[in-house]
Amino acid sequence: MAARVSIQTQDFDVAAEIAALRRDDPGVGAVCSFIGTVRDRNDGSAVSAMELEHYPGMTEKAIERMIDEAFRRFDIRAARVIHRVGPLQLQDQIVLVVVTSSHRGESFRACEFLMDYLKTQAPFWKKETTPEGERWVDARVADDAALERWGIASRNG
Repeated sequence: MAARVSIQTQDFDVAAEIAALRRDDPGVGAVCSFIGTVRDRNDGSAVSAMELEHYPGMTEKAIERMIDEAFRRFDIRAARVIHRVGPLQLQDQIVLVVVTSSHRGESFRACEFLMDYLKTQAPFWKKETTPEGERWVDARVADDAALERWGIASRNG
């Protein structure tokens, strides 16, 4: 069985990851993916770069628990999360979430659930480089609200 979670500094190949998740499973009727990238603005300020940090081991276990929860909530066949750490430049890929299922609705919901969970509960720390200098970024209220719609209270705040 391939790894469900990878935390890495190197970029990822979306097509190869999707192909690997679908391989040898003729029951897959839907694939939903989300790719997060580094954008040039956040909270009204220009951003020129970012850096992501994590606790090795702890982060992977937390994301594995998220995937287990997605399997409990949704009728999915497979899930894969790749999250990059280290220094990242504008337009770099940051995160990939891929979910397969027999039908599209379950894939869409599970993918969105995993991304909402990652944004608020995964132990990552984000530092942005702005014209005013570097700043650590806190979870946003909107991200917490997205998680609450799944019946999960945020631990932020």
